[in-house]
Parts: sequence; C-alpha cells; structure tokens
Amino acid sequence: MKKMLLCLSLLLSLSSCQFFFGEKSDDTIKEIFIQGSIDPNLIPAGVGYVPVQPFFTGYSNPVDVCAGYDEMIYVVDDFGLHVLDQAGRRFRTIAIPGAKEVAQDRRLHTYVSGRLDITVGGNSYNVAAVYRLSNTATADGPYFIDTLIQPFDDLSRAFTSFRGAPDVAVQFNGLTVLHDNTLMIGRTGPTNSNTGVAFPDNTVLFYDEDGNNLGNSNGLTSNSPSIKSSYKIQGMNGFAGPPQRLFGINTSRDFFLAQYDSINPVEFACLGIEYQFDPDLGVRYDGKPAYLNFDTTKATRFLYESYRFGRIADICVAADNTEYLFVIDQEKDSLYQFTNQGFEGVTPPANFPASKLIITSFGGEGSGLFNFREPSGIAYMKRIVYVADKGNGRICRYVLSTDIE
Repeated sequence: MKKMLLCLSLLLSLSSCQFFFGEKSDDTIKEIFIQGSIDPNLIPAGVGYVPVQPFFTGYSNPVDVCAGYDEMIYVVDDFGLHVLDQAGRRFRTIAIPGAKEVAQDRRLHTYVSGRLDITVGGNSYNVAAVYRLSNTATADGPYFIDTLIQPFDDLSRAFTSFRGAPDVAVQFNGLTVLHDNTLMIGRTGPTNSNTGVAFPDNTVLFYDEDGNNLGNSNGLTSNSPSIKSSYKIQGMNGFAGPPQRLFGINTSRDFFLAQYDSINPVEFACLGIEYQFDPDLGVRYDGKPAYLNFDTTKATRFLYESYRFGRIADICVAADNTEYLFVIDQEKDSLYQFTNQGFEGVTPPANFPASKLIITSFGGEGSGLFNFREPSGIAYMKRIVYVADKGNGRICRYVLSTDIE
C-alpha cells in the first residue's frame, strides 16, 4: 500500500509540474535523454563528435535542415517542408514546389525557398521564390503570409522588364535571418553586368521583416570568385540563431557564404563577409583577409587554405559562445568544424596532451554513423549538430564528446 501511495504521489507531482510549467522538458531532462541515445562504445578516447541515435530517417532526398526559434526542427525534401520536434516526431508536412532552403526569424515566421509558376505577357514561366509562413508548428496553421518572387521583389528591377530565360535561370541558394529579422537571400544567375541600375544576379539580397528589399551586398564582386565576392552562392549563415532569448543574441551583421563553380575550382570556397557602414558611401561589404593569416602554433589546418573544399553545400554558425563554423562538403561527403578565427578544430580540454586545436572534422562516402552521401544541409542548436544526409535519406545528429557530462 505504501508503494502504491508513493507511486501515486510521484504521478501527481509530475502532473502538477506539467500543469504549471507546460509540456516542455527542462535542459537537464533533455541531456539525460540525449546521453541515453549515445552508444558509449562510439565515444572516442580523445575529442570528437559522437552520433546521437536514432538518426531521423524516411526522407526523400533531404536537402536542408533548420533549427527553429520555436525549438522545432525543419527538414526540406522532395515532398516539401517537414516540421518535427527534437525527438524526430513529424508534426506536419507542407507541400512547397521546388523547396530547397529553410530559415526562421525570431517572430517564428518560416521562410522556404522554392519555385513558382507565373504568367508574363501571356507566357508561363517557373521562377525562384521565397515563401513566408507563420504558425508552422501550431494546430491552427500554417498560414502563407507572403511570397518574394524573382525578379519582381528586387528593388533594382523596378524599371527593367522581365528577361525571360535569364530570369528563369536564377536560383535562391541561401537563406539566413539576422537578429532584427532582416532576411538575407543568396542569389545566383547568369546576368552579372557591372553597368546599369539592376543588381547582379550573383548577390545577396536583404529584406526587412515586412518583405521590402533594402538593397544588396554592395562591395562584393559577382563575376569571379575572390576573398570578397558573392560568386555563385551555395549557402549562407549569420551569427544569430536559436534558442530564443531576450538578451545576449548576437547582433553582428557579418556573415559567411559559400561559393562554387562546376567548371573552374574556387580557391576560397567559404568566405567570411564583413558589414561596413560609411556615412558618405552607406552600407558596403568586404572580405576578411585576416583568415589568410595561418597561425601554425595554434592549429594545423585552416578555413582559407587554397582549394580546400570540393563543393560546399551549406554552412552554419553555432549561435552560442563557441561560435563554431560548420561546413558541409557534398563532393567530399564530409563535415568540417572551424573556430570563428578560421582555425580547424576545438580547444583541447584541461590536462590534454595536445597543445594545438584538436581536429574534429569527419566523413567519407557511405551509410555508416560517421559517413554521408551528398550531405546538403546543416543546423545547430543546444550543442547538437544536424546534418541533412541527402543520399542516405536521413537527418544525422552529433554532439561533441566533451559536451557529454
């Protein structure tokens, strides 16, 4: 009888906690579940990333993954946008034609890049578009709020006509959102003249939270790759990210972008881009040549090594005090991790024999726990790295071994 009363008391206590504080588990409980999903036999003797199992499976060519400010996980595949919780349980699927990128702002508005059929002059065209949705993770949603359409929501094209095939060829290959809900769209396309009033196709477009075009990445070159270019963008990420918080979110307007050319290899495929404001010239963007300063006393590999990458599919900045940069290389089927100074690796723990940063990058083609096939997207939240493993139809999860208490 005492045992029954004790069990009943525990159940009532748990129910009371849920009543007052909601269904959301606290961080301690989440860490217990995460640790219970890690095979102790896979924890390295040194320092490295460990798979958090099970991986999320059953996707058809997943090309992007995003950790939302609503603490949901968003996955884009052939069927559109999937909304799931951190345990991988799918809440809903939203059909979006040609979906390829996803991001979320701090209002919990979700952006998805895809395609849209339009009619111009009696002719039908399929063009790049970004869909803005709200209530993607609530029972009464989702709602489609707005659609940004190429080229009609490009401020610089207000006085130029639709170009037909060249506008159809334009793609939106990167989405990221800053701390103030400014949306950034990485655009690529064939028209990149430096004369005229229209922005080049190879550029970053900026929009305020109401969808108004604020301008582009003025100062970055569009016709050829360099350490200050916006050439054939493949992915982008800024420094703001979940979890949601009132204070302490990174307000930097700097960002990283990835570029790729299928014909000519790009020497610097992942670039750090710096925001600058001049009272006379206005907003301009520049590269960060400081990443070319390789300090071999601190690290053995670096972000700006010449021709370091094959084809970068996506990049992600950890929105915590580590500010790690993660790079997914689709050609090399690998995940790379760097510091915010462009050094590859993590700081050795106390009493560790190594003095330089410890390299934690991993990968290689395959379907094992540390392998990928055409990885295409990456996200980070609460020390967990999420990888959209396109060729294996899954979302992989990893945690740094030193983060396991």
